[in-house]
Amino acid sequence: MRTLAVIALKGGSGKTTIATHLALAAHLRGLDVLVADTDPQKSARDVLSSREAEGPAVVEVTGATLLSAQLAAQGLKKDLVVIDTAAGALEDVSEALVLADYSVLVVRPTLLDLAGLARTVVLVRKLKKPCAVVMNQAPVPREGSEAPVVRRFLRGLEYMRVPVIPVVVRARTVYQTALETGRSAEESADEAAKAEITALWDFVWRDMAMVLGKEP
Repeated sequence: MRTLAVIALKGGSGKTTIATHLALAAHLRGLDVLVADTDPQKSARDVLSSREAEGPAVVEVTGATLLSAQLAAQGLKKDLVVIDTAAGALEDVSEALVLADYSVLVVRPTLLDLAGLARTVVLVRKLKKPCAVVMNQAPVPREGSEAPVVRRFLRGLEYMRVPVIPVVVRARTVYQTALETGRSAEESADEAAKAEITALWDFVWRDMAMVLGKEP
């Protein structure tokens, strides 16, 4: 069993969107998935409970009960646990980082998100845990050229020397509309969004396997 934490200390970064899409990507590929929702807003629970088709199981937990949920998932022979952490809850995020095999740090291309990421990176490095950053809600390139805000943000990430996932998740309406019915963008007609989530999942699953020294 593998455990993946999805983290953003800055609220509004689209953390739950990424967490639920990764959980759904795993489910659609035949994995038995449990989502541990530690966010008080319980958005992941609400999203996945609205799904008509079979989907990932969800449990509501806190940082203090996260280990118990992980052990229960192991006993149930789950393939993957996805932890949707609470924004700003440093203690709960720390617990998720300790228990996770790998973490995805979610940021938008804003200065406030970069500041929140800096705090998370300090914690990750202190705990010596593997992670990678994904840029979310980025503007769609125009005529093949990235927006200046995206280019500046990428330079900021390079300066911080953090691993960056080579997939940018763009600001697309389908990510929200699909989740309203508990579906992934991979289950929509939006080919660009499908490609982004497929590439994001492929990278995360492969990179996590490399960290664990296992086959993807």
